[in-house]
Amino acid sequence: MRIGLVTEGGYPYASGEARLWCDRLVRGLPQHEFELYALSRTAGQEESGRVTLPPHVTRVRTAPLWAPADDGRTYSRRERRHFAACFAELVRGICAGDADAFATGLYGLAELARDQGGMYAALRSETAVRAVESGCRAPGAGRALQAARVPDLLEFVDELERALRPLSLDWYEDEGLGRADVCHAAAGGAAAVPGLLAKRFFGVPLLVTEYGVQLRAHYLEQREDTRPAVRALLAAFHIRLTGEIYARADLLTPGNAHARRWQERCGAPRERLRTVYPGMEADRFAAVGEDPDRGDPDTLVWVGRIEPAKDLIALLHAFAEVRRAAPHTRLRIFASAAAPGYLSDCRSLAAQLFPDEAADARTVGESPVTFEEIGGPEAASAAEAYGAGRIVLLSSVIEGFPITLAEAMFCGRATVSTDVGAVREVIGGTGLVVPPRNPRALAEACLALLEDPERAQRLGAAARARALELFTVERNVEAFGESYLRLLAVGSSRVEGEVPFAVPAEARVAGPWVARAAEPVPAATEVRA
Repeated sequence: MRIGLVTEGGYPYASGEARLWCDRLVRGLPQHEFELYALSRTAGQEESGRVTLPPHVTRVRTAPLWAPADDGRTYSRRERRHFAACFAELVRGICAGDADAFATGLYGLAELARDQGGMYAALRSETAVRAVESGCRAPGAGRALQAARVPDLLEFVDELERALRPLSLDWYEDEGLGRADVCHAAAGGAAAVPGLLAKRFFGVPLLVTEYGVQLRAHYLEQREDTRPAVRALLAAFHIRLTGEIYARADLLTPGNAHARRWQERCGAPRERLRTVYPGMEADRFAAVGEDPDRGDPDTLVWVGRIEPAKDLIALLHAFAEVRRAAPHTRLRIFASAAAPGYLSDCRSLAAQLFPDEAADARTVGESPVTFEEIGGPEAASAAEAYGAGRIVLLSSVIEGFPITLAEAMFCGRATVSTDVGAVREVIGGTGLVVPPRNPRALAEACLALLEDPERAQRLGAAARARALELFTVERNVEAFGESYLRLLAVGSSRVEGEVPFAVPAEARVAGPWVARAAEPVPAATEVRA
């Protein structure tokens, strides 16, 4: 079958958080034909180039979300009236929380963009600003919206134009997403909008995968200096867009139960949800995972990006308590990336809590806490970092699917983690879980495993077995392959006005059958024995 894979800020570019799992998915299903539709976030992402694609990827189409899609088109008087009516419905859906009005306005604008273009200029026009102002002043609008002033309206209209740029793409045609058997959006939000329109215009079944819920990500990424009215308007827009995506998608595949609960609370039908865990390459961690005696039993390991959400401050305070009970314990922090200011704060705190220690008056002192980089001389890979100790820690206060925790499980390490996001679901009883922002509880759990190495080894073996059962690339690819077949078998709703069986079934099959299906059927001839 032919899969239209829509990505945002990831695959097939050489950088991006969704690159790895999409690449593994495509390579794991060589029996299907893939067409890639990529939305790029920055110019630098496109300049970094693409990864090498397998031969069954037959087409790649890209569109920059970072550049304005101004086609120079202006509307006639009739088209301006049509735009004003559709945009007013969209704004009413945003400000009054009317899902039907939002959908009517969204698809009306999409049809206008497809037929006439000119959406960039229209969305930045005075008509658009006045429509938003009217929506904020209308009865039923929230207090924060009613307080919106002209600068707030202008900023929101600017952000809205960026969010609606997928409406103006030239992907919605018979030779674009219209010919896909299944449209697979690799994320919610902007990446799912082309899938919504492919289903609206052509009846293509829509599959949406969310390893991180886009609505939750929007809340977490809000800048502190954003004005309240703008924050409220953007939140209302993303809530309505998320609700429309969940209502129209034929299948939703959250990456964990934590994401699934978010989707259910936002209106996703439970019968259309199927949890598909991210797939990771187990072979990268086999050498460490199959050697239970590898690593220093008195060393605690932390691996990940050093940033405030990881709460290394609490980790350092917890380690201070561990050192009082077990003075020979060390903590090795391996960074895959770092926020410079936060890293400096962590180094300063470590220097205050753990001054350099020496065995005697002639020995050079060193700190029991070290900050190292993955790829450096001490740890050339993530697997070597996990193998430096027997116990791996996770101290986050915010987490989705904890990738580093799953990698530690592949390495057969015992884990101590804070109870956030999908942590409890991932470890499933193969590690210790403590409340977040509680250094004392974290320290007590670490000491429990340090004092009982046999228990730590048993937990590590159980963790590796669980990871091999649930989080491998093979299991992930198998689940998506089954989902594609299910969607193709069930199908989606037919486009309004479409004639049943107007296109022969074999016309949807990739390969030489396509050309044969397009040929006229010869007249019946008599066959003699």
